[in-house]
Amino acid sequence: MNKPLRRIAIFCGLLTLALLIRANWLQYVKADDLATNDKNRRVLINRFSTPRGDIIVGGTAITGSVAADGSDLKYKRTYKNGPMYAPVTGYASQAMGMTFLERTYDGVLSGQDDRLAFQRLSDVVTGKGRRGGDVITTIDPKAQQAGYDGLTKLGARGSVVALDPRTGKVLALVSTPSYDPSAFAGSSFKEGDKFKALDTDKGRPLANRALRETFPPGSTFKILTAAAALEHGVVTDVDARSDAVSPYQLPQSTNKVSSEAGDAVCNKASLKTAMQYSCNNVFLDAAVKVGADGMRETAEKFGFNKDVYSSDFGDLRASASLYPGNLDKPGTALTGMGQGSLTSTPLEMAMVTGAMVNGGKLMQPYLVDEVRSPDLTTLKKNEPRLMSQAVSGTTAQKIREMMEFTAKEGSAKRALIDGVTVGGKTGTAQRGVDVRKLVPYGWFVSYGVKPDGQAVAVAVFIDPTNMDISREDISGGSLAAPIARNVMKAVLHK
Repeated sequence: MNKPLRRIAIFCGLLTLALLIRANWLQYVKADDLATNDKNRRVLINRFSTPRGDIIVGGTAITGSVAADGSDLKYKRTYKNGPMYAPVTGYASQAMGMTFLERTYDGVLSGQDDRLAFQRLSDVVTGKGRRGGDVITTIDPKAQQAGYDGLTKLGARGSVVALDPRTGKVLALVSTPSYDPSAFAGSSFKEGDKFKALDTDKGRPLANRALRETFPPGSTFKILTAAAALEHGVVTDVDARSDAVSPYQLPQSTNKVSSEAGDAVCNKASLKTAMQYSCNNVFLDAAVKVGADGMRETAEKFGFNKDVYSSDFGDLRASASLYPGNLDKPGTALTGMGQGSLTSTPLEMAMVTGAMVNGGKLMQPYLVDEVRSPDLTTLKKNEPRLMSQAVSGTTAQKIREMMEFTAKEGSAKRALIDGVTVGGKTGTAQRGVDVRKLVPYGWFVSYGVKPDGQAVAVAVFIDPTNMDISREDISGGSLAAPIARNVMKAVLHK
């Protein structure tokens, strides 16, 4: 064989070898990935070939399936009260994919989970089609309705989160404006256009404000600042007068911060009085004295600077709330009143509030109580788990005393409920460099405890950007406290 032919033969041999290696790589190494890839049409055909199992709230299915016309994808998803429950369920769309519980539990809901292998075999033998399992949530339908109605009646962008402080169960998870997942559950061009309209809407209805977005928490963060001051010995007596003057001059700065309650009330006020009237000077001063490291340490014990993620179930994942590092003294002072570069999710502030009710114990929040097979066998059941002992029981008790005093005698009166011990804290959070150009956020955190020990912790966040309301009328006490009250009543007054 002459030299040119030999080179051609070697080259063809190498090409053949490469082809064989690639074919084996795809067939044996990448087979599982390709078989489960969402872009594989066969995966979609199989996923939507039978009705999906249901997501359950309060014993009632809030999802369903109907036959899809004119497609090789036989069934598409339907939702009851879709906009109200969208932050919980997410969506299962033939064209747009899946989010939240629909995505996390797709294997169970579609009947393809490995734990359902025996069930599938049994269904084949008995001639039944493949059946999906069900996901049982922790959501209280009355609490969810109360939170959703409160925000939609205001026409507000915002969020409501309610937790059982003793277990971490999520009782309400609301985000507005919202969307109906049924509107784009299929694969038609018309449904695709509806999704695109939602995706480009300035109100951002697809955003989950409860879990996936962070905002300055404003004065609601003062309960954590007070906890840090007590834990680090900066304050030992909540009734003793402080040495924080009002207006308060920021360290290393000529800027002074005032309080809406006025200098006469807030000047050298005690921590309890400062909580009652939301005096900025006392909390700015407390944060400086605790120091950046001490404040961050306490914040992290409450879950800041880490994703809130239920690792066993994977049913709930929230963005990390941020207490920044390397703060100077002015920056540290501003975090004491929930401003500066500090940000939080509504879920995080509900967790902070819940820990105060639970003796300083921070529980892992979870959204799914149980996962069941089609024959109602329990595949997995969630159990309460302790995240951390955020503060001592003594500190938690002092915070509760101040929050309850604030509800009775201060700015949180609109949250009071007959026969229920209520604690609360309002918050108005400035945003942007020029605070005069952007309307502030309204916050309210609260808890209610019945004599039998049943309890609920609530965080309400309101972004009034699109509301017809004056800057002076924006406050957590007037806008958010009534919503929190209704949510607490829904949970506690069965």
